[in-house]
Amino acid sequence: MSSPSTRRRRHDGALLSLLGILSLSAACAPASSAPAPAAPRPVAPAPPVPSVSAEAPRPAPAPERPGYEGHGAASVSPEILARYAPPPLPDDVSRRIQVLLDVRAPSGGVLGPDGKALYFTWTITGTRQVFRLDGPQRFPLQLTGGEDPTVVQDVTPGGAHLVLSRDRKGEENPGLYLQDVKGGPLLAIQHKPGVQTQLQFVSDDGRHVYYRANDVKKDAYAIYRYDIASKQRELVFDREGIWRAVDAAADGRLLLARDVGSNMSEFYEWAPGAQGAAKADPAAGALTPLFGQGEREDYRAMFGAAPGEVLVLTPRLGEYRRLYSWKAGKLTPISPELPFDVSAFSIDRARKRILYTVNERGHTRLRALDARSHREVKLPALPAADHVVPVATTPNGRFTTLLLETARAPAASYILDWTTGKLTQWHTPSMPEIAPDAFAAATLESYPARDGTQIPMFVRRPAQCERPCPVIVHFHGGPESQIKAGFSARAQIFVDAGFVFVEPNVRGSDGYGKTWLHADDGAKRLDIITDIEDAAKFVRASFGHEGRPPKVGIFGGSYGGYSALLGMTMFAGAYDAGAAVVGMSNLVTFLQNTAPYRRILRISEYGDPEKDREALIKLSPITYLDRVKAPLLIVQGVTDPRVPAGESVQIQRALEAKKIPSELILFADEGHGAQKRDNQVLQYGHLVRFFRTHLGGR
Repeated sequence: MSSPSTRRRRHDGALLSLLGILSLSAACAPASSAPAPAAPRPVAPAPPVPSVSAEAPRPAPAPERPGYEGHGAASVSPEILARYAPPPLPDDVSRRIQVLLDVRAPSGGVLGPDGKALYFTWTITGTRQVFRLDGPQRFPLQLTGGEDPTVVQDVTPGGAHLVLSRDRKGEENPGLYLQDVKGGPLLAIQHKPGVQTQLQFVSDDGRHVYYRANDVKKDAYAIYRYDIASKQRELVFDREGIWRAVDAAADGRLLLARDVGSNMSEFYEWAPGAQGAAKADPAAGALTPLFGQGEREDYRAMFGAAPGEVLVLTPRLGEYRRLYSWKAGKLTPISPELPFDVSAFSIDRARKRILYTVNERGHTRLRALDARSHREVKLPALPAADHVVPVATTPNGRFTTLLLETARAPAASYILDWTTGKLTQWHTPSMPEIAPDAFAAATLESYPARDGTQIPMFVRRPAQCERPCPVIVHFHGGPESQIKAGFSARAQIFVDAGFVFVEPNVRGSDGYGKTWLHADDGAKRLDIITDIEDAAKFVRASFGHEGRPPKVGIFGGSYGGYSALLGMTMFAGAYDAGAAVVGMSNLVTFLQNTAPYRRILRISEYGDPEKDREALIKLSPITYLDRVKAPLLIVQGVTDPRVPAGESVQIQRALEAKKIPSELILFADEGHGAQKRDNQVLQYGHLVRFFRTHLGGR
């Protein structure tokens, strides 16, 4: 048995990055002559450079208790919400944002097993809801509604039910539901306050839905099996740790993953206990270690087509992620050795083909293998695109949904018929009142860090601006994310406002090998965090006009918001204005208050709040408030479980106490970034308003 929903979530992770939910971009100024890098050099021993730890002031003793406690709506008082509620926008600003937010496309979608209907998620109502297409380019039928974002996760193999995920107010405590493919009311599998209920996969016979939930302990996940006919659930696996059920075999064996750190997993095989009169005994099964135990290495895996085979994606034996066949403890490569990461892979339920994607300098290339022989399968001719991403394959292996995205339009969904080799476009992106050639394409360039390392960056430039064009440097989240080529309507918001939009992939980003990815782990971040300041230095020196340097702003969301706060505090003077969306201001209080299920994985990335406290304080923007020289805009969703609202409130209060120009906007009904249409308009509108005020633009 295969697990298409698990595969889909992995590809959707790439899609979120691809489609840019928080990714903004912009561009302007004369075209830079900086060459496009083949790939960043791995972080090698370099000449000694001044580290941040040497430049940082001696940190003040950490308080016995954080300045706030907890996360979510209950952690913010009504008085604070009222004081920092988003103010209205001028009509002309709002209209410009509205037009560009209307440029969008549905998700790739899941094809029904007979290939006659496509089920997909779309934001056309203002929130994500589920729609159905009964044929290529047909009029979509809306299946779900209301204010709660809803996403289609899978279609049961017999084609009778949709499996849906629904969240409330950005809390990231989704519930899992069933719905008849023809529409109608939703049947809750589970949706509990404060609990994450997440689909793992649907059994091949369509009888059971496997899901995980942290309803036993907040910092651990148990695995459950839900019987669709009886509407009963049973506990399959419950042990300490961040567990996932990745795949299942026909004989009932489960492939389990235990996440032990950021990009670090251990894999096990679980043979459930003997079936009793009513259900299996979750304590009686056998847990067999396969690989990853004690290694703290990046592994992704699924059962292969051959008996005893596990397909494994890992960088363990080289610098880049490569696809392997694992049998009896031995890894045998089945994808070619490349100077790029294999970014994701899947195997269909029929065990006919393995599809995998290669991350070539921020572009996504699709490849295929025969699942049994591991020989390359020739793909039919595909349209030119920056990204070709497989989303899901029907149970019989005949049809695969592909998302194709270019620089000039949002991603479009195609269906590939492997029997005929025919590729059919099923839906078309919406681009009202805008010509496709109006969108600025991103060019791949680079800038030198102070130790000589070339940092790749994507740059978008408007056709016209007041030279020297003001520049916004946008840092991505993660920190293990990656800025990629492709389309971004949100980037165009800033391009249209007259800004150059620069997006670096600093050290710590994914997509450039494991040395690059882990260059910022823990206290090592002190040695490479200067990539943030070096970006500003390069832009001022290289993006000017007739000897005049441009004004430069910094912006980002999540870890990018943290980067923006560092750029304005630790590196005060490097940037002329900064905007941080859901960014951490104090790494100690962040780790103390983030959701328990995240704390375990974030400690491996940032450090332990007890053991590494001194380094965390040195790396916290709030440590350097006395250096701030330029205005700040801070945006935060109150229900955010990842970056608590207290992170934004505490730095805003500290800035106000020091009479430093700053603004805070709180969204009471949003979490880790604005999802609702009206709130997105306010968020992007105030970002443009803020940067136009302090940097110029048009």
